[in-house]
Amino acid sequence: MRATKHAVPRVRRGRGLVVGVPLALVTVGLLVCVALGLTGVSGAGSGQPAGAAAGATAQSMPTTADGPDGATPSAVPPSPTAPSPSPSPTPSTGTPSPSGPATSKPSAASKPSATATPSPSAAGSARTAAAAAAQAGRIEPGTSYQGVATSYDAADGNGACSFGPSGDLMIAAMNHTDYETSRACGAYVRVRTANGASITVRIVNECPLPCAPGQLDLSREAFAKLADLSVGRLPITWTLLSPGEPDGMSVRYKTGSSQWWCGIQVIGHRNPVAALEVRTAGGWRQLTRTDYNYFLSPDGGGCGGPIRVTDIYGEQLTVDGMALRPDVVQSARVQFARH
Repeated sequence: MRATKHAVPRVRRGRGLVVGVPLALVTVGLLVCVALGLTGVSGAGSGQPAGAAAGATAQSMPTTADGPDGATPSAVPPSPTAPSPSPSPTPSTGTPSPSGPATSKPSAASKPSATATPSPSAAGSARTAAAAAAQAGRIEPGTSYQGVATSYDAADGNGACSFGPSGDLMIAAMNHTDYETSRACGAYVRVRTANGASITVRIVNECPLPCAPGQLDLSREAFAKLADLSVGRLPITWTLLSPGEPDGMSVRYKTGSSQWWCGIQVIGHRNPVAALEVRTAGGWRQLTRTDYNYFLSPDGGGCGGPIRVTDIYGEQLTVDGMALRPDVVQSARVQFARH
């Protein structure tokens, strides 16, 4: 029984071996042919090694950092009409879109907005206007003020501004409010009447209360050029000027000035003076202005040293080598620019 069972498998194993050998040979042959065919195809055409082609494909794929707005880039090559990351040669008008910024558009980093940064000239003009408004006080450049003109006997032209006798009497006293602790001293103003008559006067005095804001108390000589003195009160408008007449500024130390205390005054300035500083061991020091138009250094700091004067437009002029000589007018050899 056991001999019969063992004989049958041997016969079957022998037949499988006989049949399997040819089949294996045929299969190997077919695989060799297929491999040779594939090798021939990959080697033809571009003449570029397969490894190099694969490397070029990998390098041409954009990375996430290259995509606009940080979006994941597509494997499809970018369209020729896609926006360039460089700024557009035509500046933007700066008009915002009613619907707001679209996330699919290039970010601000790739397409700068023309309105994001003002031009230097625009920024410079804005700074100049802001500086003038901050320094001017109550009387601002380019502003027309309404009031009334009255008249007074100016004598030799000296007044609260402590300038001394005036070379001419085309002068005026500013009302107490707009006098503003002598800030108006030395200002040139154009005065106009309703009938078109006009004059230019220099502020050398203060008209105390009850002189109202906007009121100018003109010398009789100046008032007479606008109307007869018998009129008494004359409606006017007036504006600040930056005239071409003054040649150069001067500086004067007050009587009694010394290295322990001094008062400094500026004379003949084209534009109203906003601030005066002196150089001390600690740097520039701004002095306090009095209502009689002197800047005081109560402890003598900076007395006899360099002086820096600032007008209401923000221009600063430095005066060196000015001797500490009380009550002597000394030429500064500088002048503010005309506006």
